[in-house]
Amino acid sequence: MTDVSLKDTEKAGSDTRPLSFDALRDWSNDDHAAAWACFENTRDLCYPFLRKANDISAREFFETHFTLHRLGAGNGHLTGYYEPEIPASLIRTDEYPCPIYACPPDAAAQALTRAAIVQDGALDGLGLEIAWLRDPVDAFFLQVQGSGRLMFADDQSIRVGFAAKNGHPYVSIGAELVRKGVFSAGEVSADKVKEWLRSNGTDLLLLNPSFVFLKVLDLPQDSGPLGTMDRPVTADRTLAVDPAHIPLGTPVWIEFEGQGRLCVAQDIGSAIKGPNRGDLYCGTGADAGLRAGSLNTEVTMTLLLPREAST
Repeated sequence: MTDVSLKDTEKAGSDTRPLSFDALRDWSNDDHAAAWACFENTRDLCYPFLRKANDISAREFFETHFTLHRLGAGNGHLTGYYEPEIPASLIRTDEYPCPIYACPPDAAAQALTRAAIVQDGALDGLGLEIAWLRDPVDAFFLQVQGSGRLMFADDQSIRVGFAAKNGHPYVSIGAELVRKGVFSAGEVSADKVKEWLRSNGTDLLLLNPSFVFLKVLDLPQDSGPLGTMDRPVTADRTLAVDPAHIPLGTPVWIEFEGQGRLCVAQDIGSAIKGPNRGDLYCGTGADAGLRAGSLNTEVTMTLLLPREAST
């Protein structure tokens, strides 16, 4: 059970002045039932003491059982992530030469850098290959997203998701391209980075020593991928956060680009650091990828903390 308390958010510099639900932009127009369904998906892990009676609405549940606490000044940074659909092969071919790996059982192999794995082939011959992709760009961004659907030529597919990391720090390739003057901070996006890498070579990927090992997931086709809480994430409702500042399972109201939405902190990410940093899960496939790639904006984040824990 997650220990959620006002003290935890005060460490992150939260504004503890009383806030009103009515003061939240679009609160009355949000789909509270959809937010409740997302919250319920992990409630037993974090808030088993909170139950919604059948005769009250989802909106009434949140307003009755939670108080609002804004993190710091409220100004933060919101991006998006998604579950890509990636062409793949179960055998290595000229078209599909790039492997993705399961986690090695040996601790020393688990700690290998990206360069050792990708450039030096340190895992070759160990039988850890799950499948082969078309290029290192697909493999890299599959690791960044943390999950994906591998699409095979016979119309079959498998789901893969995060298994483990090699323990090395994450280095943003997009930030490096901004530093080099290739893109400005306002124009860089995942699609632009992919296009640049495919046009200019993938050596820059080796600057990021972090490497993600994957595993095959047994999930229904209509389910979202597994998040860090080992439960399926929900499109447009699951938020990846820094758990050092926002406890997992916590409802979080976000306001961005003139809209408001109630999400739930159910995932984490290597690049998601700080008290006002969020990454919104946008769904599966190309359209979701376009939305996720274009989401790079300011956000105001407000935590909903249970009255039982914050009094």
